[in-house]
Amino acid sequence: MAEAQNPFEQAQAQFDHGAELLGLPDEVRTMLRWPLREFRFQIPVRMDDGRTEVYFGFRVQHSDARGPAKGGIRFHPNETLDTVRALAMWMTWKCAVADIPLGGGKGGVVINPASLSVNEKERLCRGWVDQMWKNIGPRTDVPAPDVGTTPQMMAWMMDEYTKLQGQYTPGVFTGKPVDMGGSLGRTEATGFGVIYTVREAMEHLGMDPKQCVASIQGFGNVAQYAANGFVDMLGGKVACVSCYDLADKKPYTYSHPDGIDPHFLAEHHRPVRHD
Repeated sequence: MAEAQNPFEQAQAQFDHGAELLGLPDEVRTMLRWPLREFRFQIPVRMDDGRTEVYFGFRVQHSDARGPAKGGIRFHPNETLDTVRALAMWMTWKCAVADIPLGGGKGGVVINPASLSVNEKERLCRGWVDQMWKNIGPRTDVPAPDVGTTPQMMAWMMDEYTKLQGQYTPGVFTGKPVDMGGSLGRTEATGFGVIYTVREAMEHLGMDPKQCVASIQGFGNVAQYAANGFVDMLGGKVACVSCYDLADKKPYTYSHPDGIDPHFLAEHHRPVRHD
């Protein structure tokens, strides 16, 4: 069996290679190989049946040299501190390459959000903020949604932060619903960003997307809009997509010899409610 890769060690190795090419001084390398700040905490949550469960949460602020840390919060059963560290580091480089005045951050909770009711999710979101509110903010660290989190969850978190700060602070979280200060186009942005990158890569490689066939892993928010973009924007064909069925608790692959219609498939893709 192949040995599992540690994502943070992978990120550090990538940095070491880049630092060598750039000839960065040793003291700069030392600072940037490790996060500036790390938080690991416990979040007690009262469940609907009266029990109290304790979940582990993280927030890593890799660098704020260019501005406030920026990065999502992931709710995933296999979340680890090293995964969050790696993603925070990669956020630093992404913001720098795009010349955005932000640093890199990332957060997470070890949980499968589909296992929680709506009320339990809200308590967990507010509990995450209860542990972190003194160390995040519009000028310090601005979290966002990521794997397993939604605009509704960002709204709960923003509301909890506002309550604790004693003033309305919509800028502390991005990815909120539009009617609560969120941005138009936020839902589609990541999936379309994938397609913009694919488009530029294909042009560089001399590939015609109209002659290409794609298979896409997943059919969540990012994958749905990536599939739409590959068909609608690039004129390509999506042969198949995969997704995890929460009711059956196993993955499925959907395919068609003429290519799937991602818009049609999305109409029949509904999250399983657990409330």
